[in-house]
Amino acid sequence: MKVFKFGGASVRDTERIKNTASILQRFRDESLLIVVSAIGKTTNALEEVTQAYFKQTGDAMQRMEAVKQEHYRLMAELFGTENHPVFAEVNDIFVEADWVLEVEPEDSYDYIYDQIVSLGELVSSKILAAYLREQKLPTQWLDARDVILTDDIYREGWVQWEETQNRADRIAKPMTEQGGFTVTQGFIGSTSENNTTTLGREGSDYTAAIFSYCLNAESMSIWKDVPGVLTADPRLFENVTKLDELSYREAIEMTYYGAKVIHPKTIKPLQNKSIPLYVKSFIEPDGSGTKISSETEDNYPPMVAIEGNQALLNIATRDFSFVAEQHISDIFNQITAHRLHVNLMQNSAISFRICVTDSDDKVKDFAKAIEDTFKVRIEPDLELITVRHYNKMTLDELRADKVILTENRMRNTVQMVAKKVPPIRRKAVDG
Repeated sequence: MKVFKFGGASVRDTERIKNTASILQRFRDESLLIVVSAIGKTTNALEEVTQAYFKQTGDAMQRMEAVKQEHYRLMAELFGTENHPVFAEVNDIFVEADWVLEVEPEDSYDYIYDQIVSLGELVSSKILAAYLREQKLPTQWLDARDVILTDDIYREGWVQWEETQNRADRIAKPMTEQGGFTVTQGFIGSTSENNTTTLGREGSDYTAAIFSYCLNAESMSIWKDVPGVLTADPRLFENVTKLDELSYREAIEMTYYGAKVIHPKTIKPLQNKSIPLYVKSFIEPDGSGTKISSETEDNYPPMVAIEGNQALLNIATRDFSFVAEQHISDIFNQITAHRLHVNLMQNSAISFRICVTDSDDKVKDFAKAIEDTFKVRIEPDLELITVRHYNKMTLDELRADKVILTENRMRNTVQMVAKKVPPIRRKAVDG
């Protein structure tokens, strides 16, 4: 049994869905569990619905209707008639959103987010499963929430592995043992009280890894719009190189530091059972892609990851005392409570500095929570540049037109928190 994951770009319109089906035709005689993301930019659109509803701006229903119509149009193109049963199945899912939006919000934003945004994966998986059956491919549909149990932390649920394994053995394994295809959703799980949770933004890769681990998959494949794992983001850099092979360790390092091709939590479950991961192109499915396994030696060219939307927090005690162990403990307790993603840390005698992902109001809420004991200075709108296996030429090129606010250097890795030089400043430097 193999696990395939198809992201939103691979099912964003009718042509891409047909292309996905044509790829799967090649594996019609195999047992596949297929994890699918929401179609195109649906997650972004549903996030806007959630914000409009929570803030009561008055246009939440209108935004939700636009999401519905986009999916109905797609289904009409694929199936030709609204009499197809998938229309009723999808409509039943959208009704769940209507029930939420018809009353004023009483629950937390994170809880509401998960109940609304999760609908994207449910709908896309229904559409893909129906289309595969239309193409005479043996296909079942599985609700991932019946298998993946998380804690009750919404928007980034932590998997409860023992019970998830039990559910996979009881529910998912019998389905895959029948052969054919089992289509399920990325990104979502549920609590012990059957409330929907999500696993963190772009968490569908992680979902596929969870199923791969629990079902002892032969391999896992992620189908992307790039030929494999590259040495840098091709949207930002020219002359990037595809890596034919990558070790689990290197993949973990690169995803942790912000490489976008794979979700950071994906690799460890696979490594624990030595399940190889293939990153393949759905545009050129015959391409070699990249294999990630334990069989590869760590010998690589410079690799660059750039993470935008960063904030640098300079934290100092109000009484000018040393930042001692108790202070650090208090800071980390609040980091955990506010679910900050810390990407870099530095400390001196009287200050502590962290670079974090600046999402929602988490950074401001964190600063407010510690303001009685600490002064916090926030520098927003930054980027974190990480270079693995660096050399001087690569670092010099990356520093051009930037102010480096802080830098960490390790044996194989350099991290720089930077902001771009304003035009006036650049002229002054040039002249």
